[in-house]
This record gives sequence, structure tokens and C-alpha cells, in this order.
Amino acid sequence: MYGDPATIRKILTELGDTWAVVGLSSNQDRAAYGVARVLQRFGKRVVPVHPKAETVHGEPGYASLADIPFKVDVVDVFVNSELAGPVADQAVAVGAEAVWFQLGVIDEAAYARTREAGLAMVMDRCPAIEIPAL
Repeated sequence: MYGDPATIRKILTELGDTWAVVGLSSNQDRAAYGVARVLQRFGKRVVPVHPKAETVHGEPGYASLADIPFKVDVVDVFVNSELAGPVADQAVAVGAEAVWFQLGVIDEAAYARTREAGLAMVMDRCPAIEIPAL
């Protein structure tokens, strides 16, 4: 398991409320769309990160993490596993506190690098499933 209960609780309750959701677009059929809505209901500011840089759930989007002009606390990753490692590296570079890889997104090397850089990390879990349980 790549996310012990203490780390999950810490990310969801202590590390800040600004979440960049990488892969979030206005496509309502995608999992990121629904998960972002749940995060908002629990008080998180959700920042869409997608090449289209669309406004989603009332928040303007950005094409990359580096384009966001304010601090991001958590980077929630909805891209396939092959692309997830570079996103985790970008999260470290922009000073995020944590990285969360969604269900099915697994990159053990990225997990190790991110933890070694001092960030909290959860992999292959969903915050929309975890946060109501807190």
C-alpha cells in the first residue's frame, strides 16, 4: 500500500487546501471531474491543470503546474502511470507539500523520489473515497 492512514489523514486535513488536479478538464465523464467536485465540497480549492487550461468548477485552469501563480499544497495526479513521474517531479519543483496519485496511477520510482524530496505521498488511492471517512 502506498499511503498509510496517517499520511492520508495528514494530506487531507493538515497540509493545506489548495489542490492542483493534473488532468482535470471540463469533460464531465472523466473521473477527475467528479473527484474535484467532492474535494470542493470538503473545502478544498481545486485548480485545474490541463493543456487546454479550461475553467472547471469555477476555477481558472493552467496548462502546467509551473504556470500557477500561487502556492499549491497538494498535486492530485490523474494522468496515466507513464506520465505521472514527471508530474511528481514538477510538484517537487513548485514547492508542493504532497503528491497524490489516483487509483491505478502507479510509479514506484516517482513515489521514492517524491518521498526522498520530503513530500508526503499517496499512490493508487482516491481522495474522494478517503476524505468522507475522516
